[in-house]
Amino acid sequence: MKTLSSVNIVRRLLSVLVILAVPAIGAAQSKVATTAGQFLGISVGPRAIAMGSAYVASNDDATSLYWNPGAFQKNAQSQVVFSTTGWLVDTDFRWAGFQYALDAENAIGLSLTQLDYGEDEVTTVTNPDGTGERWSAQDLSVGLSYCRRLTDRFSMGGTLKWIEQRVYNESASAVAFDLGLLFITDFNDLRLGVSMTNFGGDLKMDGRDLLTPVDIDPANSGSNKSLVGSLKTDAWPLPLTFRVGVAMDAYQDNQFRVTVAADAILPNDNEAGVNAGAEVGWSDLLFVRGGYKSIVGGETEETFSLGAGLKYHVEGFATLQVDYAFTEFGVFGNLNTFALSIGF
Repeated sequence: MKTLSSVNIVRRLLSVLVILAVPAIGAAQSKVATTAGQFLGISVGPRAIAMGSAYVASNDDATSLYWNPGAFQKNAQSQVVFSTTGWLVDTDFRWAGFQYALDAENAIGLSLTQLDYGEDEVTTVTNPDGTGERWSAQDLSVGLSYCRRLTDRFSMGGTLKWIEQRVYNESASAVAFDLGLLFITDFNDLRLGVSMTNFGGDLKMDGRDLLTPVDIDPANSGSNKSLVGSLKTDAWPLPLTFRVGVAMDAYQDNQFRVTVAADAILPNDNEAGVNAGAEVGWSDLLFVRGGYKSIVGGETEETFSLGAGLKYHVEGFATLQVDYAFTEFGVFGNLNTFALSIGF
């Protein structure tokens, strides 16, 4: 009865997620690149990136907070992860996540995402060499997650996150939700993961630089020319994304483990696509990974990726892991991602 109940729960949740994702699937045909908060779609963690971003059914580290909030409890370990990527056009993409196992069934997590554009001098038409001021820009997201293990094979969770984009004196913010689940089948522990991310409000820029003096009636004298008006900006939706994926340890013995994974991605601002990847681990110490993004469908400059990881167990203290990923990014060149993980 317990197994049957779990299957029924999975079916119902899948139905809900599919219903919520239908607008995104339909919109993808006519709304390519028409969402704000694009930094929310940047892949997180060198392990996932090296596996072609096929990670929604994986559950081995705290980056599951990003990929699938219904999966991170299965790790059964508290962990903190710091990841950094030298992103496009000299920007820096950083992600940090912390998951804490409350007990055998419950876990909470906290994550921080930042895309830093740096800063530069403020120039104007009258001051082309600079005004003496400096401007900066960044994208930021903070998420609070909860995951519960309902049975030995099924877990689900969600994330509440605050999102902000800021350019100089203007900013836009919104609140969004992520939902996810993980189901482990009886077939060789085949894992099925489903997630829906960035379900929330729109982003609309506002700030003091949009204020401007307005003469309501310039045709007549005597009007107040110092009235302040505000330039109107459009509101843009978030990049709602629906993922469904599978992962399985295709081979395992006393020394080696080979994991294969594949994800289907359905965004509201691009074509649907399929990512695939694999990882080979030796003695739970050394890992080699490879993958390909959008092997079917999808519009992206990202193609193949490679990576490696080294894990070291400090007896009685913690588990340390260093990971690296290399990504081929078409006309934008190559990207490098590094991460440090500490499990305890």
